[in-house]
Amino acid sequence: MIQLDIFSDPICPWCYIGKAYLDRALEANPDHPFQVRWLPFMLNPEMPAAGMDRRAYLEGKFGGQKGAVQAYLPVEEHAAKAGVTMHLDRIEMTPNTIDAHRLIHWAGIEGRQTPIVAGLFRAYFVEGRDIGDAEVLADVADSHGMDASLVLRLLASEEDRREIVERDAAARGMGINSVPTFIVAGQHAVPGAQPPELWSRVIEELRTGAAPEA
Repeated sequence: MIQLDIFSDPICPWCYIGKAYLDRALEANPDHPFQVRWLPFMLNPEMPAAGMDRRAYLEGKFGGQKGAVQAYLPVEEHAAKAGVTMHLDRIEMTPNTIDAHRLIHWAGIEGRQTPIVAGLFRAYFVEGRDIGDAEVLADVADSHGMDASLVLRLLASEEDRREIVERDAAARGMGINSVPTFIVAGQHAVPGAQPPELWSRVIEELRTGAAPEA
């Protein structure tokens, strides 16, 4: 197996789209060599613990309502291409995602990372839920076979909080400044939400022993 590390944030629409594109390629190549690991990158490491109003966040980030609308036009276009459902109008809060990343980390220990990541994307982009809320995170965990009561106890503690912060810092130290970023076999970086055709080509190159090209 070949390690495929995916640096992402569960509130990143391009990460959601990138996962959908990758999923399509993996389904088309069931003998693919990838062992997937999800690693943390916080788009907003300084976000208040309670999060903030999504409209205010987007307008502040993109220079007003018009800028926010323009920024999301390609998101909606690529979401449609990827077959991804997004109900952006349902999202009221932009959360701090450190607890969501802690949940993803714990899911990795149980071998449930990808289902939990998918559940977080769905909760946020489809259902418009606040994935900074412990009860929401516990519900996502429960829906994918994790112990919700244990997750709540862990979220109420400082367990692995420092590790997430340090991993986020390490990613930035590697030169990662946007997500999704995919690292193939610990050395080949594939940035952005790449189409299934690229992933199928990478898989074929790995099969033949060639160095994959992004």
